[in-house]
Amino acid sequence: MAIPELTERERQVLAAVIRSYVETAEPAGSRTVSRRFGLGVSPATIRNTMSDLEEKGFLFHPHTSAGRIPTDKAYRLYVDEMLRVAPVEPGHRARLAAEIRGGTATLESILKRAAQSLGVLSQELGVALGPRLDETVLERIELMRLSSERLMLVLSLRGGAVRTIFIEVRGDLGDDALAVVQVVLNERLGGLTLSQVRASLGERLRDAASTTDSRELLNIFVQEADQLFDVRSSDVADAVVLGQASVLADQPEFATGDRMRRLIELTETRTGLAQILSARRAETGVQISIGDEHAGALPGGLTLVTAQYSSGSLNGVIGVIGPTRMPYDKVVALVRHTSSLVTDLLDG
Repeated sequence: MAIPELTERERQVLAAVIRSYVETAEPAGSRTVSRRFGLGVSPATIRNTMSDLEEKGFLFHPHTSAGRIPTDKAYRLYVDEMLRVAPVEPGHRARLAAEIRGGTATLESILKRAAQSLGVLSQELGVALGPRLDETVLERIELMRLSSERLMLVLSLRGGAVRTIFIEVRGDLGDDALAVVQVVLNERLGGLTLSQVRASLGERLRDAASTTDSRELLNIFVQEADQLFDVRSSDVADAVVLGQASVLADQPEFATGDRMRRLIELTETRTGLAQILSARRAETGVQISIGDEHAGALPGGLTLVTAQYSSGSLNGVIGVIGPTRMPYDKVVALVRHTSSLVTDLLDG
């Protein structure tokens, strides 16, 4: 649906109402707008303009208040045409850099720290989605014995992602065979994507074994390649990383039990959120979806702001979820900067 054209005065009044509501969480009245924003017109003129904006679907008039609040359509117009992104504060830059870099270098841990830090600084719920790993390059393979009949296979992927798989073997398989097979796997599979490994494993491991034990172990890899090297079947919801939902608890939108319950359900199931985030993996720049634009995949009244991070063949998204009443100028800047930090860290 096309958004109606607004006059310059209507745009000024709408921006003032949005700013007032974002800052106070209270419906904005004409006198408040006139007093706070100095638009150069009388409260009566502002009141008439607000009435026109309501008729056009940009403002909503709660029955219990003389003021008005923005609709989803108002926020959409605001972020598309009126938003001026604020620079990230130097202190926030330093804190993000220190917290994101200050720990283990696996992709999972980087995303967890980034989502938590971004959420705390924006006072929204930080969220991230791990990359699709099927086309990711395999850098190193490690084989470790856990018990006489169980091995652990560790796949280290380009960009810092790690996958762990357990393999059952016969109890008297020698340790020498493990060492030989690990060397063979690294020599013949290193530098391939996981999809290439699955497609060509049998050919690449042909005639690679020098002993009966190593041949037996390599045969396990050939026979179970589709399971051992398949990350496509992983539940996409498992790749969703969340910060602390508690940062939203003090916001008025979550003062009611119903709103908070729906938020908790969202963080526990993650399926709808994973679908939305997955669709944004290939999108560059900051992506913003507001309220009903989520088509029921997220509870109403929420905004999702994300940006892509990438490193070679790896790409995912990071961002925040919060009420539609959020300081978009600050949030967009923080999300954009965090995605750049994650990209730089993965590339480094």
